[in-house]
Amino acid sequence: MATRSCSESPAHVGIIMDGNGRWASARGLPRTEGHREGLETAKRIVTAAGDLGIKVLSLYTFSTENWKRTKEEVGFLMGLIRRHLTAELDYYRQNRVRVVHSGDPDGLPQDVVAEIRNVEADTASFDRLTVNLAINYGGRDEIVRAARRAVLEGAERLFRALDVPVPRDLVATLERARQIQAGPPAATPTVPAAGGPSRGARQQRPARSRR
Repeated sequence: MATRSCSESPAHVGIIMDGNGRWASARGLPRTEGHREGLETAKRIVTAAGDLGIKVLSLYTFSTENWKRTKEEVGFLMGLIRRHLTAELDYYRQNRVRVVHSGDPDGLPQDVVAEIRNVEADTASFDRLTVNLAINYGGRDEIVRAARRAVLEGAERLFRALDVPVPRDLVATLERARQIQAGPPAATPTVPAAGGPSRGARQQRPARSRR
């Protein structure tokens, strides 16, 4: 079988990590084992993406819909994400993998957010592959946050047009909204809307985490 060359590889691939629980149940295993296996599969995909010359890999890891799962399963997933980020930092460094986050950090456990920010800062200069982790993402949520940002920006323009100092709390809130929606910088291919991968983005299984 012929191997695809780097010049033929897509610039951006998106994968919805869905079905880990079903995979485990079909084998008589706890759902948590499915999530662990999905994470190991994701790591293999990251390695393959780098070898193929793919520039951006979006992993849709945990959607806003996933909060409907049991408290125990959600807690396990959050812990798994945090431990993975901590344990794989050396791997990201050695392979020059940049990690960025898409989704709303509000609502995520603070230790998870802290680890995300730590890995983002530590890998910011790497350019071999960008891994976009979509955690706490959702199409409807993206629309709400975009609308909120538009209102805030409108208020900011009004204050400036009237030559009135912009309130500090408005500046801080607007900056926070911009940071949340920033995603990867313009230098990288555009990350698709958090509701799912763009048209043409490829999906691979069994690395799946939604029901």
